[in-house]
Amino acid sequence: MLKCAAAQSARELCCRADDFFARENVIVESGAVEGARRYLRLPFDCQLVSYGANVVASCRRDVRPAVETYLAETSPAHGFETPGIHRLDKLLAPFGLQTCHMAEYFLPVSAHMPSPPCPYPTRLFEPPSLAPFYLPQWRNALSIQRKEDDRLLLVAYDGARPVGAAGASADCDGMWQIGIDVLPAYRRQGIAAALSAKLADEIFRRGKIPFYCAAWCNLPSVRNALASGFRPAWVELTAKPIAEVAALLQADRP
Repeated sequence: MLKCAAAQSARELCCRADDFFARENVIVESGAVEGARRYLRLPFDCQLVSYGANVVASCRRDVRPAVETYLAETSPAHGFETPGIHRLDKLLAPFGLQTCHMAEYFLPVSAHMPSPPCPYPTRLFEPPSLAPFYLPQWRNALSIQRKEDDRLLLVAYDGARPVGAAGASADCDGMWQIGIDVLPAYRRQGIAAALSAKLADEIFRRGKIPFYCAAWCNLPSVRNALASGFRPAWVELTAKPIAEVAALLQADRP
């Protein structure tokens, strides 16, 4: 599974899968490629990825000297956190870029993981039966912007009421991402872990590899990944145009 994930990352970054396990950092020029995760916008302005051994950077040609300077001054353990990224922002500013998205990605420990018991009965849905669930409370399990990629939805019911949902999106050909939502009144009952693990098994049954993504500060999501049998596999840091980052900040304001 790790090899498959590294091969997917290599396709997206225009590098070799072995580059993620080299002793030295690797910098390549980004390009528009086929087979990338469908929500990515390629080519990258600046994308840093680490599987733990080093950092692989895929960036614009003009940005490369700034990225080289940054990677020469930091380690994989500290290159994806402050104060390091403050230094990276200063180096990227002349190119109109700023660090934006940061995320940790998880893979299953095994393709044969026991699923934690769910305290409520569950039901599995596939397209076109997903339509009634495109509601705000299930915005992590399903994507209204990318409905065509949603493949599975596992729902927990308290009577006739849906109280939790785990969805699988076909973000790329070989790997499907899991998203999870549980209604506030039903949290801390083990529903999220049970749904995530059971959905991972359904994804394996279809010949795909499940993966899970969480922001580093989203501790409930990270805990759910661990409880459902996933472990950290790689991390990503994305830089985008400063104006675009400002627009995202404005949109996130309450």
